[in-house]
Amino acid sequence: MLLPLTLLFFSWGSSQVHAAQGNESCSTSTQRLQLGTYQFTSDCDTMWWCNSSNICDWKGCRRDEFPFGYWENATIPEGCPRGSFCPDEEDSCQPLLAVGSPCQLNRDDECEAPPDFQDLADNTGLGRNVNGSVCLNNVCMWANVTLGLPCAVENVPYTVYTQDTEFIDIVSRDNCRLGLYCDASQKVCMQMKELGESCQADKECQSFNCLATGVCGKPADTPSHVAFWVYIICGIAIFGGSA
Repeated sequence: MLLPLTLLFFSWGSSQVHAAQGNESCSTSTQRLQLGTYQFTSDCDTMWWCNSSNICDWKGCRRDEFPFGYWENATIPEGCPRGSFCPDEEDSCQPLLAVGSPCQLNRDDECEAPPDFQDLADNTGLGRNVNGSVCLNNVCMWANVTLGLPCAVENVPYTVYTQDTEFIDIVSRDNCRLGLYCDASQKVCMQMKELGESCQADKECQSFNCLATGVCGKPADTPSHVAFWVYIICGIAIFGGSA
């Protein structure tokens, strides 16, 4: 299931109100992930991080290619070079973490890649892993568990906001190889299902789309094809209405 990135845009603006700026006091004890969106936040404004002296300091690295919240003409920190990562605090680049090391929520990019990362990496854009590495339950793992073997799973409930309401979207991730998923009850890797097969969650389907009817449907981004006769009827209606 795709991570609800729109949540980050929603929470970013609300989390920056009355934030401290450079050289102002802050508290590292208040650093946290926002409930529902899990966006990292602190007492400091977007451009600063709270250092060990509880003072807002200029950030030493950036996570995003196009970071938000910087002043116009401000000097934006550099991204981290290969073999390192920028943590949520964005204080400085850190070396990649070995398997079994603690990592931050949904930060697969913090973990060292396996030797066969080319075979394990998810290049679909669905966010299943980064270079074959995955951070589950705040521990670095490799997404290399094969069919029928025990696996780890992490279910995170995100709050999704719409114009009129809000609802919970549970994002489930695991350390199974591509083409497999970690069954929630048995905790073993199982084969992903094809169109029309019964399912209980998006992750079970090759299309990552488990319909409300309980079967795997086409991918959610599948283009809709309109029959040619529909164009003919529309054309007749347009010309008839303008006559």
